[in-house]
Amino acid sequence: MTQIYKVLSILLEYPKKDLTDHWDDLNQLISELPNLENEDKELFTGFIQWASGLSLTKLQAEYVDNFDMTAENSLYLTYHLFDEQDRDRGPALIQLAELYKSTGFEIGSGELPDYLPLILEYVSTMDDKESAQAFLQQTSQAADIIASNLEKNESPYAPLVRIVERHGHVEDIAA
Repeated sequence: MTQIYKVLSILLEYPKKDLTDHWDDLNQLISELPNLENEDKELFTGFIQWASGLSLTKLQAEYVDNFDMTAENSLYLTYHLFDEQDRDRGPALIQLAELYKSTGFEIGSGELPDYLPLILEYVSTMDDKESAQAFLQQTSQAADIIASNLEKNESPYAPLVRIVERHGHVEDIAA
């Protein structure tokens, strides 16, 4: 089940040629994911259908427009949880970076530890569903804010972030 988080990480990352060369592989992987609800499969398929219809340059422009040009859609989660001047933001970033380091997870150069695709990549390395969902529970508030902002703009990325938000709910952990 943690493969869903790897797919989300890939789709929410800045698009590169490697992604656009593998739409069919991603569709195949999604169709084979065990225990993936039909609603989520349809959301993934719809996103990939939209994204694969664009050139790489257009897809990159859409990504930048959705996430980099509008602060309210930032994929840096602490931005949504702390005021920009809040003194708690720095310690939260350090604590997250130390958690990654303590588990042997490497952060790529230049990324902050609260970058949603990085968090999803980390969660995809977890061995059990309950641990992954418990970790994602901490992201659900920020994911809800981002998804709501994206939905207001009718962004094709909104359903992907909504999947993240839904997978972090406590009720899902108990199921």
